[in-house]
Amino acid sequence: MCIFLVIVFYYLPLLNVSAHDNEEKKEEKIEPPKITRNEKFSETLHEIAIDGRIYNYRALAGESFIQMDKEDVCGRIFYTAYTLLHSGGKLRPVTFLFNGGPGAASLWLHLGGVGPRRIEFSADGRILPPPVKMKNNPFTWLLFTDLVFVDPVGTGFSRGMPDEEKTNKKFYGYEQDIKSIAEFIRLYITGNNRWLSPKFLAGESYGTTRAAGLTWRLHQRYGIDLNGVLLISPVLDFNTILFHPSNDLPYILFLPTYAATAWHHAALPGGNRTALTELLAEVECFCLGRYVCALAKGSRLKEEEKRELANRLRAYTGLPEDFIRKRRFRIDWMEFTRNLLPEENRMVGRMDSTIIGIEPDPAKPRPLYDPSLDPLFGPFSSAMNAYIREELQYEDDLVYEFLNSDVTRQWDWSTGLKEDQGFIMVSDTLRDALAVNRNLKVFIASGLYDLATPYFAVEYTVRHMWLKERREDVIIETYPAGHMMYTHVEALAKLYRDVRNFYSLALQN
Repeated sequence: MCIFLVIVFYYLPLLNVSAHDNEEKKEEKIEPPKITRNEKFSETLHEIAIDGRIYNYRALAGESFIQMDKEDVCGRIFYTAYTLLHSGGKLRPVTFLFNGGPGAASLWLHLGGVGPRRIEFSADGRILPPPVKMKNNPFTWLLFTDLVFVDPVGTGFSRGMPDEEKTNKKFYGYEQDIKSIAEFIRLYITGNNRWLSPKFLAGESYGTTRAAGLTWRLHQRYGIDLNGVLLISPVLDFNTILFHPSNDLPYILFLPTYAATAWHHAALPGGNRTALTELLAEVECFCLGRYVCALAKGSRLKEEEKRELANRLRAYTGLPEDFIRKRRFRIDWMEFTRNLLPEENRMVGRMDSTIIGIEPDPAKPRPLYDPSLDPLFGPFSSAMNAYIREELQYEDDLVYEFLNSDVTRQWDWSTGLKEDQGFIMVSDTLRDALAVNRNLKVFIASGLYDLATPYFAVEYTVRHMWLKERREDVIIETYPAGHMMYTHVEALAKLYRDVRNFYSLALQN
């Protein structure tokens, strides 16, 4: 259904007769567009059997029309909401979930491991041969919280109104995105009588950047306080992950994940003579000691120091010494993934470095694809399109944008910068929210084999939030998996247990 918003201009002449009979026209103020709320949705009832017990739940797939606060911008946001029946009603927790990108729809968390239905994977997180299969998810968070999966404008079926590039781009930016999702949350809790429900946010990747910003925005603009925020594979300070000639920090913080990856693939010199936990403890100590000091010296490194540094990096990454020296002891993630297993013409994944793929053209400056991400496009997209229409009975002929690269390319990062320079950093925003909301709890999940948002960068960021006594309210867990740790069955089970315990802790207040 198409919604047409019409702006009508009124010019009402007001006749003022002076002594000289002069006429003067005054123009009436133009009103912003108003939304006609005839949103479409589909409501269906389902059940799921877990551990011998039947749970009944309602699924609502629909759209919500939003108008940006004090702005002439409107949009439709598609969402899928699940409510467990006979389980406490409006006093039950409700969690709003989204993925990242920016440009990613929420299907990754939705069908990967959190929703009541899940795509089938192999035990080690690999996709099975087509056609994709789905099954009930015994690890769904629906057992302890109602769920609302949100697709920001430009993802899923969500679009600007009208659906034109000019309108859509008005949503593509750090600040714009936070405002639109905050408004969606306000409308949802209002329309569904959830103002008194305990509230949580859960984001993955850039979705954690969004969640940190939303935590502050919801409190300051609408007076909505959260019980908890869940950050899966987070990035709260982009200075920790963006490689740049003048920024040595990522080279330091990625090294433990390089070591874990080389250990996993038995690519370390002399084999895996040390347990992974012991190896990582040693590498982390090296990173915060000799490595950071050596990189800070730049060209003033002495030959003896270079020799020791090259030997250490060789021992921790499995890369050749001459390769390390040519790159001035600074290895970015692309160089690592393409050179760890060069003799086999293979590369390891970025999102999950335990997964190996064929390197079709080693001469190109950038990898053609990510063997741990690109193969998931077809299964996730096919599963979501079928699930929405067949099980949730929602019809829309728009393309379901599962990972929209146009959004990424057009994203306005400048609205998230402080003093118009540097990298986006929202760790201080989350810190401020923790200071104001003394009951807020934060849960962080990181994968040991994640080369997009490595676990050591997360730990570094939290250490530099200067939380003092609030540090105990931030829980960090790591999993032997990648960026989307929920694709691994064992990691998914551990994540489920950890998250359920987190909800119990956050609701004790």
